[in-house]
Amino acid sequence: MKSNTSRQTLYMVELALMTAIIFIMAFTPLGYLRTPGLSITFLTVPVAVGAIILGPKGGAVCGLAFGITSLIQCFMGGTFGSMLLSINPAGTAFTCIVPRVLEGLLCGLVFRAVRKVAGNSAYFAASLACPLLNTLFFMSAVVVIFYHTDYIQGFVSALGVTNPFMFVLTFVGIQGLIEAGVCFLIASAVSRALGAALKAA
Repeated sequence: MKSNTSRQTLYMVELALMTAIIFIMAFTPLGYLRTPGLSITFLTVPVAVGAIILGPKGGAVCGLAFGITSLIQCFMGGTFGSMLLSINPAGTAFTCIVPRVLEGLLCGLVFRAVRKVAGNSAYFAASLACPLLNTLFFMSAVVVIFYHTDYIQGFVSALGVTNPFMFVLTFVGIQGLIEAGVCFLIASAVSRALGAALKAA
């Protein structure tokens, strides 16, 4: 039987490892697929795994790491993020960080809730919820804070949409489906394997 101290130490090691993975992915080609508009991110995968294995609090910390790296990317030449930063630095910081913290927190809560009623299906539910929550919260922040700026209105005109809802659907489009599919497949497999390994340890 593991003591509370050893369990806490293991938890902190696992959390540090997941955070390190997020930072490594964020600043290598593993983390993003660059596109002219929004980049396709695969950082929802370690956030989902962290939320499933480490719970809602661990998920929130992993989401925070994701958000911090996303904000740093805005200073490193990413077109979309750099433009938002130049328009409203505080709004950009909020948009990059808060949605990702909520994403990780809620992903962990989804896993716990579904696990109680549907067993191992919770791995799939949480792995799908994470990228969907990321898109929902991030784009909601973009719309609330930046929708009426000239930069976003340029996208609105180019896409030929007439309201924020259609803008989000059209702007995210295939990219959102790719993110959701990748996270669903990889995070569910990795988290189930890790969960089994940690239980057996």
